[in-house]
Amino acid sequence: MITVAFVTMMAAYNAELNRRLYAAASRLSEAERRADRGAFWKSIHGTFNHLLWSDQQWMSRFAAWPKPAVGLAKSDTLIDDFAELTEARIKADAAIEAWAQTLDAAWLAEDQVWFSGAAQRDLRKPRGLLLTHMFNHQTHHRGQAHALLTGFGQATGDTDLFLVFDG
Repeated sequence: MITVAFVTMMAAYNAELNRRLYAAASRLSEAERRADRGAFWKSIHGTFNHLLWSDQQWMSRFAAWPKPAVGLAKSDTLIDDFAELTEARIKADAAIEAWAQTLDAAWLAEDQVWFSGAAQRDLRKPRGLLLTHMFNHQTHHRGQAHALLTGFGQATGDTDLFLVFDG
């Protein structure tokens, strides 16, 4: 389904886009970052928290990371302090990129078995599908954060994959 090269590229894309969005968000006031702007996770801060939460959740399944400290319903409250959230995001992105470099085709071809809190049952799905979902989920919510940042007049530079990476 997907290749190791795809995973490493998407991990790098994820990290680069997070750097751009967090930089734009850092130019806002705390009140602006936390303003309920009608997004699914309400605010930029809430959306960033949910994205970190989700990455931690998936990586707890893929690479035995610790599970997030809160459940899905409170994922938008994972880390209250923006500086701490930014540092956690940087560390998570670096760890995801490093982890992606360790993968091989055999691991990608296997199924992942886990208990899904969302489905309330054990699931078995192909890892390639789940990694595709993880990266797609990141893109989905980063798009929401990008729209919120744009609404505050902040620019992030190009976000299209083919413009971010020439290779």
